[in-house]
Amino acid sequence: MNDLEKYFRNNNDKLINKWMHYFDVYDRHFSRFRGKEIVVLEIGVFQGGSLQMWKDYFGDKAKIYGVDINPHCKELEEENVEIFIGSQSDRNFLRKLKKEIPKVDILIDDGGHTMLQQIITFEELFDHVKDNGVYLCEDLHTSYQVFYGGGHKRNGTFIEYSKNFIDYINAYHSEQRGLKVNEFTRSADSVHYYDSIVVVEKKRHDKAPTHMRTGTATVQDFDAAPTGFDGLKWKIKKPALTVINKFLRFFRIRGFMWR
Repeated sequence: MNDLEKYFRNNNDKLINKWMHYFDVYDRHFSRFRGKEIVVLEIGVFQGGSLQMWKDYFGDKAKIYGVDINPHCKELEEENVEIFIGSQSDRNFLRKLKKEIPKVDILIDDGGHTMLQQIITFEELFDHVKDNGVYLCEDLHTSYQVFYGGGHKRNGTFIEYSKNFIDYINAYHSEQRGLKVNEFTRSADSVHYYDSIVVVEKKRHDKAPTHMRTGTATVQDFDAAPTGFDGLKWKIKKPALTVINKFLRFFRIRGFMWR
């Protein structure tokens, strides 16, 4: 049991409401920030208990910010905890918020959980997370619940929206015009999916990945066949294999798909 779960189970202060499997995810991605001078922003204050939990977990050097639409949440402020009142689906509010708080190391979206709220929050605040920071959106199970605007494979859910992250992070390798390098490609290092959570860890990648070889070759080399044709290598002579590679590349460049 990690320190976050211990705090939660022993909590006698302000109310916290969490799925139990979240604590391992939090600790896995947040532990490297403990004891450091960091900025944490949590969307969704509720009763203020999670803000206290982050304060305890990260230590006295951490500055904690909260956002909630309920004006009474302002009363939950305490030392090193500041709360802003506004809607996470209001782009103007979020843009103003970015001017009032420093860039954040960790952003946790635990707000209203509707599709529009999660998408707008990501679009407006992802760039306000530092280059080595973490963006975590939780309660993604609402993407499968009609009440929140969700549904399996339904257009417009945050889950369907976030599936594009997988393409964006690989965009440097794309040969099709429909997938181009964007700011997500340049700033995201990894994407992690868990039950009801997606985590994006950031790191600048302003240049395409590089490929190198080291060591000494001990086996005679030849043109490699495309993936899926490995079993044919030993049967096909090098000249014929080269023709096949050029033929397949012709169709890849033009966007054709084969299965």
